[in-house]
Amino acid sequence: MRKIVGLITVLFCASIVTAQNIDIIINAAEVERIEKTLSADDMQGRRTFTPGIDKAAAFIAEEFKKAGLQTFKQNGNYLQSFNMVKAKFLTASANFDGNEIDPKNIIALTCKPDLLINEQSGYELVRITKADNFNTEARKYSSMAKNYIVLVDSSYAANFSRLIRLKSNMFESNNSVVFILSQQIPNKFTIQAKHEISTQPLSNVVGIIPGKSLANEYVIFSGHYDHLGIDSKRAVNNDSIYNGANDDAAGTTAVMLLANYYRIMNNNERTLIFAAFTAEEVGGFGATHFSKQFNPADVKAMFNIEMIGTESKWGANSAYITGFDKTDMGTILQKNLAGTSFNFYPDPYPDQNLFYRSDNATLARLGVPAHTISTSKMDSEPNYHKVSDEIGTLNIPNMTQIIKSIALSARGIVSGKETPTRVDVSALK
Repeated sequence: MRKIVGLITVLFCASIVTAQNIDIIINAAEVERIEKTLSADDMQGRRTFTPGIDKAAAFIAEEFKKAGLQTFKQNGNYLQSFNMVKAKFLTASANFDGNEIDPKNIIALTCKPDLLINEQSGYELVRITKADNFNTEARKYSSMAKNYIVLVDSSYAANFSRLIRLKSNMFESNNSVVFILSQQIPNKFTIQAKHEISTQPLSNVVGIIPGKSLANEYVIFSGHYDHLGIDSKRAVNNDSIYNGANDDAAGTTAVMLLANYYRIMNNNERTLIFAAFTAEEVGGFGATHFSKQFNPADVKAMFNIEMIGTESKWGANSAYITGFDKTDMGTILQKNLAGTSFNFYPDPYPDQNLFYRSDNATLARLGVPAHTISTSKMDSEPNYHKVSDEIGTLNIPNMTQIIKSIALSARGIVSGKETPTRVDVSALK
């Protein structure tokens, strides 16, 4: 009996210590300090390719350093830098078996100023047929994983010009992809395109807490730190700064506090990766680049945190998980919150397709149980993408409780004792 009483006492004391630690590390004052810094006017709305986002990245990196996180692949730099390429179209031409192709039916994705190819250039000839999903197939080839000539069925003529938007930002690549609207499958061809190429640098901010017994298994906590910047043409009451306090300084704040919490707790068997993504607002490029650094099978879970600064439709102490039905991760998280007043719910806005729209999507499409946690009322959020998205509109105490609940609910996954089921890739569209 004395042994049982002693064990109960030890467990009770351990739970008190854990509770005290989390309140010391994750508290409203810290939430407000970080949130206030990220969403301040001097961050200039954290638009990609501006001094404001560089300043935000430096702040996040410094906080990761203070928390004692390691750098990614121990390279000594918290900034995970990469280049985006913009290709300004100049001219294009194509000839299929002696037939000239209308230049408006040619769109080349290339990082080369002068592209000249023919049937001997080694490009793979593929088709987007009438039976295919045009957007899905175009997105697949636009990753530029190989050299492709993509023949697009004429039934997509009305949508073909939309592919031009893919040229506004591309990952730096040695490969090129040429989309041509044509029913003809040529035996001999010549394709030429000229562009004015410019390169712009971007950086995610990434910190690591190495795992102990399961160091080669990864759990990711992420949020995007970019926003919309300054737009004087859409100023409201002389305010032209889109501060992005909720979208997504709130999620980035959560990532930074979770990093500090788990570093202090020092009880993670799996390796924890904390990522603040860039360029979400302009196409999710930061998350896409980040995802390419991993074997998806090694990533056991991803907690992407997006807009948690306001109360959900259910009120305080609640949040929803996108793609709740895709894996059992939400069930695991809720089970670990038994006895608390906090609840995770399935995404109440399925028509918005949120599971595929945020920074979790790249890894989710590869089978990773990667979900976004949010409270944003997508049908009625009053400050979404407005200059009014400022810290004064946030519920800091509730946001603090959400971050604590994420920390506690993730314990089993972090420790390696729980592993969510994978996303059924075959069911994804």
